[in-house]
Amino acid sequence: MAEYVNPDDTAPVIELGAGTGAITNGLIQRGVDPSRLVLVEYNPGFCALLKERYPQATIVQGDAYSLRDTLRNALKTPASAIVSGLPLVTRPMAVRLKLLREALALAASNAPFIQFTYSVAPPIPKSLSGVQTEASERIWMNLPPARIWVYRKG
Repeated sequence: MAEYVNPDDTAPVIELGAGTGAITNGLIQRGVDPSRLVLVEYNPGFCALLKERYPQATIVQGDAYSLRDTLRNALKTPASAIVSGLPLVTRPMAVRLKLLREALALAASNAPFIQFTYSVAPPIPKSLSGVQTEASERIWMNLPPARIWVYRKG
């Protein structure tokens, strides 16, 4: 997932559903400055853990599915990337589309919305008006096999 994030950019990188920081670690290993990270997590226990592990990051306790409200006071500039480990396929399609629209509205013009999924089908339709979509190859080494979907304003 981190391969789709430009480590040399200076704009914020939003991570949705940061949990215990597995994806966060990948972003930092990629070279993303921890001070650029805006980690959105619903669970207060995970938020406390994230604050301990990533003191330079901005930790926002809130609902990623209400992203505009959750990040209302957290972003000063558009994000250079949004990375999501949220289980989108467990949510109704209308909720997924709302999340994507809100995320892309908070992002710079060509910023990727990067979504991890185990689903064979894309978590958000490939043929949305005004959105470009690309997919990674299936990652067979992952159990179960996974795929990365990337959405950008088109």
